[in-house]
Amino acid sequence: RSQLTLFPEAEVEAMGVQAFSEIKSETPLSRDPDAISIVRCVSFAIVDQLPAEYRAGGAWEVLVFDDTAVNAFALPGRKIGVYEGLFRAARNQDQVAAVVGHEVAHVIAHHANERVSTAAAAQTGVGLAQAMAGGTGTVSGQMMGLLGVGATYGVILPFNRKQESEADIIGMEYMAAAGFDPTQTIPLWENMGRTNSGAPPEFLSTHPSGETRIANLSKHMPVATAKFEEARARGLKPDCGF
Repeated sequence: RSQLTLFPEAEVEAMGVQAFSEIKSETPLSRDPDAISIVRCVSFAIVDQLPAEYRAGGAWEVLVFDDTAVNAFALPGRKIGVYEGLFRAARNQDQVAAVVGHEVAHVIAHHANERVSTAAAAQTGVGLAQAMAGGTGTVSGQMMGLLGVGATYGVILPFNRKQESEADIIGMEYMAAAGFDPTQTIPLWENMGRTNSGAPPEFLSTHPSGETRIANLSKHMPVATAKFEEARARGLKPDCGF
């Protein structure tokens, strides 16, 4: 589909790299070797299936954070972050892959550029230069929200329904192409809704869920299942120890 993307992708990637650097400086890293191993295994298997332009220019940086939030994100500039709390909802490697695939899909679909461009075009009162640099060499909370990681900073700017639907479908296809079972996307979203004693986790505060999402995933399941079967036939059978 046509998108409003006013900024060079390299500029948006620079924003993502800076945002990730700030998150690392403010959030402790996980010391759980199992969680780290699982997330890295799943993430790199999915990254291996991305278009060449997203595999060139250096490896993706994948980190697990010591935080109970049921959350994860991916940023332009080849960055993936997963919070330990995600394992409260993801019960197997395929469900972890559903989350990572969804987040990486936002990057592949240029949703960050679209959101930053839309905000700039609408003249929301946020000067782009200040939003990018925060005036002090940091990324502002507003820009964090536009990039998709604002929950930590109290600036929640949800992806719109079209972007969410795209991320669901693109992410499911990439996880399937990597050899992960796409049918696990549906129980993953159901698990999400049951975490936190009935209160929605941060992940769902920025990612609308419900019957419409599950119906959309179910509608596209035959395509993803075919990709999964093709991947298995090619010997792609990830074993991430979960």
